[in-house]
Amino acid sequence: MAIEVVLLVPILVAVMLLVIGFGRYADRQGDVQSAAREAARAASYERDIGSAQAAAQQAANRALPGGLTCQGVDLGGSNFTAGGSVTVRVSCQVSFAELAFAGFPGSATMTGQSVAPLDQWRRTS
Repeated sequence: MAIEVVLLVPILVAVMLLVIGFGRYADRQGDVQSAAREAARAASYERDIGSAQAAAQQAANRALPGGLTCQGVDLGGSNFTAGGSVTVRVSCQVSFAELAFAGFPGSATMTGQSVAPLDQWRRTS
């Protein structure tokens, strides 16, 4: 009986660490996607692309939890005209340093993208 326990404990600990690691990965991916969604929503309220870029950056920074290092938001591919849409991409460097002993990489780059429509009856410049 003691031999079975000695053999099973490391396997159970490894499985538990994998579950924790994958859960953290999914949680951080959701955070990045949420930041992209908030940034697209904020950008869609603005009247010009410059203001939309600034609003998107502010919204993404507010939506992200601590511990994420993100580059600036990208509004490339947006059709910023009445009736168009704004596309926002957010890329973040996520640290998995505390899970390195379980075989996870030290960090990973995660990208979130969201599209928000622009009202067709509003004025844009």
